[in-house]
Amino acid sequence: MIIRLSAAVAAGLVLVSGAAHADPVKGAPELTHNALYKAAKLPKVSCGAAKGTTAASTRKYITKLVGCLNKAWKPAIADFRPVEVEFKEKDDLRACSSGMDLRESFSEICGTVIKVRLADDWIKAKKDDKVLSSITRTWSGVVLGQTGIGQAWWALQSDGSEKAMKEQNRRYALQSECVQAVSVKSLGRTVKDWPAFLKVSRPKAYERFNKNDGRTANRVYWAKQGYKSGKPGACNTWRAPSAKVA
Repeated sequence: MIIRLSAAVAAGLVLVSGAAHADPVKGAPELTHNALYKAAKLPKVSCGAAKGTTAASTRKYITKLVGCLNKAWKPAIADFRPVEVEFKEKDDLRACSSGMDLRESFSEICGTVIKVRLADDWIKAKKDDKVLSSITRTWSGVVLGQTGIGQAWWALQSDGSEKAMKEQNRRYALQSECVQAVSVKSLGRTVKDWPAFLKVSRPKAYERFNKNDGRTANRVYWAKQGYKSGKPGACNTWRAPSAKVA
């Protein structure tokens, strides 16, 4: 269960109960044949968001970014529910997904809302790569949650096999990063260094969970798949051979 929880923390998604399954996944159509995979290429959204170096301008930037993601993903998800962003008080360090106290900036899904804690590491940064990476990774939790993929992943059975559970956690984490890349593409942004971009999507305190996401080469492979196609269907890690999710 600790392994499963770490993957949920990594994806920024909090769900309830369950285990994992064998590879490749069978008998779970919500994962392997989800309606999301038939969605068209996401439209390019002219976001025009620019991050300043004040708390107010950073809040404005993040709020606009989430609004653009709502607009981009609405056509792809049946019964899509727009998501709002809330900013935590400065002294609120507690992450709802992990229960850890984090002094750095971070974003996460808490219930049906994206919550953001702002600290100087995001506010004073002249570049927005860390903010963009975190928000788009957290947004993957929105996509996988509203399509039922998150709950289906959590409910899979492992038959007591830790190896099977770890592989399914990687499938979920890699799908999250692929969906993240689809979001980045829809926003009209480019990424020159995928390993670096993916690394900063989570707080440094969570770096110990990186080993659960798969090999760097596979993480980059799935991110590039999502970015190149711009379609959620490129992110079906559940039918991929084990070598692609190692």
